[in-house]
Amino acid sequence: MDHESAIPETDPFALFEVWFGEAKASEPNDANAMALATASPEGFPSVRMVLLKGHGHDGFVFYTNAESRKGEQIRANMRAALLFHWKSLRRQIRIEGPLTEVSEAEADAYFHSRPRVSQIGSAASDQSRPLPARQVYLDRVAALEDRFPEGDIPRPPHWTGFRLSPRRMEFWRDREFRLHDRRLFTRHDEKEAWSNTLLYP
Repeated sequence: MDHESAIPETDPFALFEVWFGEAKASEPNDANAMALATASPEGFPSVRMVLLKGHGHDGFVFYTNAESRKGEQIRANMRAALLFHWKSLRRQIRIEGPLTEVSEAEADAYFHSRPRVSQIGSAASDQSRPLPARQVYLDRVAALEDRFPEGDIPRPPHWTGFRLSPRRMEFWRDREFRLHDRRLFTRHDEKEAWSNTLLYP
């Protein structure tokens, strides 16, 4: 039986940095991929994979089209949950908390850090809206390429980012015979110190 010590009592952000660093070294693709769960105003849940694009003690940042389905849910209910699952490490991290929109300067900086073709693709997309034929989208991409033959593409005003400020962070590590190791960190707001406890698997 595995007698390795339990997940340590420490700053959850520091622990995230350690696990995320190990995931970037071991995961074959997209160690920053995370499931993002949101809900409609009526409480209907929805989940999809997005990419973590920034993190620190102020929270975890991702970007999206705010007129997409997830964007509309976020604007209507500024709370969400994230899940990182790193199969190569047999670890998970669950994060829950309120969302705030990033500043226009942050959104501009990240949008223009992306490859030019990604900027064009985002600007041409009415994300989540019905598309009559793929060629319609490709024609819009081509039109933007013609309109902006060089340099950055202007960031659409509805393309933005959101920062989740965690109130719960749970670290899960697989163990033999399903005797898993779980530690939960909680706080009521970002000014409060974290409390933590082990959880039964």
